[in-house]
Amino acid sequence: MDVRTSGTAVTADSCPSGGPARGPSSAAAAGPGAVEAGLGLDPDDLPDGLVVADETGRVICFNAAAAKITDILPGDALGRPLEHALPLQDIEGRRWWRLTDPYGGLAIRRGQPERNLLLGGREVLVSVRYVRSRPTGPVQRLVIALRGTEARRRTELSHAELIATVAHELRSPLTSVKGFTATLLQKWERFTDDQKRLMLETVDADANRVTRLIAELLDISRIDSGRLEVRRQRVDMSAAVRRHVQAQTTAGQRPDRFLIRLLEPLPDLWADPDKVDQVLGNLLENAVRHGEGTVTIEVGPVADTTSGEGTSVTVSDEGPGIPEESMSRVFTRFWRGSKRGGTGLGLYIVKGIVEAHGGTITVGRAPAGGAQFRFSLPVAAPAFMS
Repeated sequence: MDVRTSGTAVTADSCPSGGPARGPSSAAAAGPGAVEAGLGLDPDDLPDGLVVADETGRVICFNAAAAKITDILPGDALGRPLEHALPLQDIEGRRWWRLTDPYGGLAIRRGQPERNLLLGGREVLVSVRYVRSRPTGPVQRLVIALRGTEARRRTELSHAELIATVAHELRSPLTSVKGFTATLLQKWERFTDDQKRLMLETVDADANRVTRLIAELLDISRIDSGRLEVRRQRVDMSAAVRRHVQAQTTAGQRPDRFLIRLLEPLPDLWADPDKVDQVLGNLLENAVRHGEGTVTIEVGPVADTTSGEGTSVTVSDEGPGIPEESMSRVFTRFWRGSKRGGTGLGLYIVKGIVEAHGGTITVGRAPAGGAQFRFSLPVAAPAFMS
């Protein structure tokens, strides 16, 4: 059987399938189980670059993805020694195949983990598998997987953007704190008690802002690494909503701007009260800051029987709402909508907290035309029973 690789036909046992060639070359002709058995798979169908070298170190398979990643034509690689066909170097300029010596050295080696190598000035992610006839036998094949570095660059760019955002958000309050404290220390006697109180209140507010930002960063780190802990306790969701509305009115919002609707009876809810407060506070603050008109908060039991018993909270406003084309990005990092301000991390953290509880959160358009956020949390079990 022949397998066609980027226009060059090589024998079927050139591209590893876990056994000798069997049956026709196409998956359709081979039958329903052909792909699972490793038969009828064209190497060009693989999303990653695939390079295979035989027991003599000559390239016998070079798929289309490998050609795209390396900018090497398959015809220039097939049949050539691996060191010449794929001249990889480490970051110190050493020749990779001579350095690792895959056909020599310890016979217990099984391969090389993925690492960043250089190929003609470009970066390539390379991992290698040593195929042996027996655990300590000679290498019969080298199976090399190649990937581009675009995904890693995007991750690094996201991290760089996070650092830049945090640095910008920290600079303003820290500058204020430093300025007021230095002024107070140098000219304490010149200020009246009211002036001192005003400056100290400003310092306190800016310190709280820095504390919140650091807490956000810690939450992002835990969400990204899957280490966000949920300490479940009995939560009265209706009382929590009233408490946050009271906090908004105490901060200067009109009481008649908020409308609370309770659909009782509510099931007993076991969740992390601090994190529930974080979710409610963020959603109400967004509705007040970016929305208009009345902010409606509806609390009720989850009506969807397929998702189990739980509690849902819907926060709606009467503002311009979120454009349809932006709704898919609302819960991503740094999304700020049409109005600048803040870090753009709040809704990303909210989604992470809700999902850590096993719940769901959605965004849509409210009946009055504004934005509508709805999250639901399952009843779950208390921490001491989990």
